[in-house]
Amino acid sequence: MPKSKKITPTIDLSDTQYYINRELSWLEFNTRVLHEACDERTPLLERLKFLAIFSSNLDEFFMVRVAALKQQVEAKVNLLTPDGRTPQKQLDDIRLLLNPLVTRHNEQFKKVLQPLLVNHGIYILDYIELNVQQRNYLDEYFKEQIFPVLTPLAVDPSHPFPYISNLSLNLAVVVKNPEKGEEFFARVKVPKVLPRFIPLPSELRNEDNGKVVHWVGVPLEQAIAHNLEYLFPGMKIIECHPFRITRDADLELEEDEADDLLLAIEQELRKRRMGGTPVRLEIQSQTPEALRSRLLQDLELTENDIYQVDDLLGLRDLMYFMSLQLPELKDPPRQSVVPSRLQRLREPNIDPNLLEMEEGKDFFSVIREKDLLVHHPYQSFTGTVEKFITHAAWDANVLAIKMTLYRTSGDSPIVNALIAAAENGKQVSVLVELKARFDEENNIYWARRLEKVGVHVVYGLVGLKTHSKIVLVVRREKDRIRRYVHIGTGNYNPKTARLYTDLGLLSCREELGADLTDVFNFLTGYSRQKTYREILVAPVNMRDRFLGLINREIENAQNGFSGRIVAKMNSLVDPQIITTLYNASRAGVKIDLIIRGICCLRPGLKDISENIRIMSIIGRFLEHSRLFYFYNNSQEEIYIGSADWMRRNLDRRVEVITPIKDPDIAKDLQAILGIMLADNRHAWDLQSDGSYIQRRPGNDCPEANSQKTLMSMALSSASIT
Repeated sequence: MPKSKKITPTIDLSDTQYYINRELSWLEFNTRVLHEACDERTPLLERLKFLAIFSSNLDEFFMVRVAALKQQVEAKVNLLTPDGRTPQKQLDDIRLLLNPLVTRHNEQFKKVLQPLLVNHGIYILDYIELNVQQRNYLDEYFKEQIFPVLTPLAVDPSHPFPYISNLSLNLAVVVKNPEKGEEFFARVKVPKVLPRFIPLPSELRNEDNGKVVHWVGVPLEQAIAHNLEYLFPGMKIIECHPFRITRDADLELEEDEADDLLLAIEQELRKRRMGGTPVRLEIQSQTPEALRSRLLQDLELTENDIYQVDDLLGLRDLMYFMSLQLPELKDPPRQSVVPSRLQRLREPNIDPNLLEMEEGKDFFSVIREKDLLVHHPYQSFTGTVEKFITHAAWDANVLAIKMTLYRTSGDSPIVNALIAAAENGKQVSVLVELKARFDEENNIYWARRLEKVGVHVVYGLVGLKTHSKIVLVVRREKDRIRRYVHIGTGNYNPKTARLYTDLGLLSCREELGADLTDVFNFLTGYSRQKTYREILVAPVNMRDRFLGLINREIENAQNGFSGRIVAKMNSLVDPQIITTLYNASRAGVKIDLIIRGICCLRPGLKDISENIRIMSIIGRFLEHSRLFYFYNNSQEEIYIGSADWMRRNLDRRVEVITPIKDPDIAKDLQAILGIMLADNRHAWDLQSDGSYIQRRPGNDCPEANSQKTLMSMALSSASIT
């Protein structure tokens, strides 16, 4: 009989010293993104891509998180975070951490990557670097292509300061009337409808010592700035400086008061297009003090809201250069495969004039044989999940399809399959989550298209976002009805499925079909189901079930048995889960956490979290899957699903987590966790102080790139599609 573990003295685990601030942890995540742009092992154009991602991430951070903190300060809300910070303290600390990060980001582009791009025949020039022929071309291009789009806006007593739209790049221009000597201020918006970078034609690309030149051009705003005399004829251009505005972009929706959720969100979207209050002003460091002060005054911002750089603003537009056909400067082409069990399937009969179908198994017979795990992007989304829904849409025996849509692509084959299913006479019900942040407009469009063909569309539940990734297909087979399910970790979006790592389970187990039926009744009707056979559902039972799984490991460890938890997710924020994990560590449970983004738990604290190790993987693909392993005294349990360990996921969203019952799939998932834990190429270890240290292979240790390993494993197990 194992000896019971000695219980250590009580410690107040709610003490602020045991928590990392959520916002600062996110900034650490974006720092790791920036590191990929600085890492010489990353291909050159991929480094530009990571600079763009860093900038895009930061835009959203200000639009949502910083905007919310500023609102709290203005409303004099001083609730402390678990780490003991007020909203104002968080804003102060964000600025303290972010200023050097923004400088590093800009210098990486200007001082490191731009020279490297030149070495590979890519010239992002300043206008003053152009020769006469190149300037003449751009002057003509300006007059023909740019000038007609521009609208200069004067600012004087009869022209109030114009509205500056969210994330817009602008030129602040000072002009002078040469006759009266008066100076005036004007704003020129750099139009988003034109490319940010203007390429010169091939005949104007000067050869550089015989080196091949692939691209030469200038930023759009410089072409405008050097042709301002066309916008202000008769005036003398005194100075011109770019600036960029970020506004609060989160929807303010009173769902309880909205008679029609779709119309209410459309109204809020119109407000967002205009944008909320300004939260950030980006300028170049050489902007004169007088102009800087004027912008601050007119935008009602303070010095603490300014972020300045020495070169280009809005580096998210560097993503443009990923379109260059230079494969030697990018990651190797992504190769997705179709699982061997899904190869040689017969295609659905979409032609009513054909009586016979191709030979081969149908999709549903494959699932009846055994549960199937799919792992994107290593395995094809098109050849697995998309094919499952398409086959269901055209299968004569399918009676109904029910699905949740949180985000999907603008040309979604998934939605087209659902439309086809409705047109084929099937009962189709879809919950379209209109409140999916920054995808609301896209989802409204698809919701209306679906409704037009008779799909029963539900817009979500009041007070809850539906974040679950679930499909239920009801099929008549001989003398019975069988239900097929897909439960996943990622959105039904074929575009992001090429970039995000996600897992999905395809099954026809009766318990899962019955559980998803109950979930959809909860989503579309008045069901208030409190218990489920197998799945974990937020906000119904998921929090309690997760706490129970962790506490079971604690109990086993206290009784002298081994306790072990491995969990992979995007974020760990929930204080109750963190406290329970601390208790597990103190009881002797060994815990490994793979958390891509925000993590508020401090690992490695003496007598608190000595048994907890936390790592983050930032690589070619965005780690998005959620995977949970519990040792359970050798009766191992493993789960996948849509939820992170955050308050919003556990309490304010509809989420679904499924247990994995198939032993072979369970082993495959454990292998995936093992491969990720061994990563020494893209892995970072979280330290007790909230900082991260990147792993590096030792002298006698080979490089272990988990994403590369998983891609190779997928390729070796099936043919390339």
